[in-house]
Amino acid sequence: MQTYTREPRPEKVAEVEKLSEKLTSAKGVYLTDFSGLSVEDITDLRRRFTKENVEYLVVKNTLAKFGAKKAGQEDLVEHFRGPVAVALGYEDPATPARILTSFLKEHEKPEVKACMIEGDVLPGSEVDSISKWLTREELLAKLVGSLNSPVSGLVNTLAGVLRQFVTVLDAIREKKENH
Repeated sequence: MQTYTREPRPEKVAEVEKLSEKLTSAKGVYLTDFSGLSVEDITDLRRRFTKENVEYLVVKNTLAKFGAKKAGQEDLVEHFRGPVAVALGYEDPATPARILTSFLKEHEKPEVKACMIEGDVLPGSEVDSISKWLTREELLAKLVGSLNSPVSGLVNTLAGVLRQFVTVLDAIREKKENH
């Protein structure tokens, strides 16, 4: 791995700082090689990302390497080679993966170089499996369903006991009326 002794020029320090903050606050980061995509394709991909609150940036590799180092993401540095665009998901780490996977069904590019989920760097080949993760809402719905199931069983059991109790009381009432 190449080391960088030269610091960024003063006018670029703000860009490095901003990228470092984005890398730190993003839950999912995806590095893509966008070469070979037409302007229309890149516009389409950006539109899809924007619709889902994912930021998509073309970055200069030198500045990106400084930003990754500043963010404590040394493992990302080696992936900033060639044309690189970064997809940043701030809410759900798998949202960019879902968008990229959907886009790749219709296009041959972009190639996903690497991804970083909650600070762990993974190979770009993992994007398909990450795209299948459940969303936060789906996970919460499953949790509520799991929690609700025992409660529903309890309610049904108690209702059954109550029905039997009412039936017994009704039988006792009828017996007293007939005597």
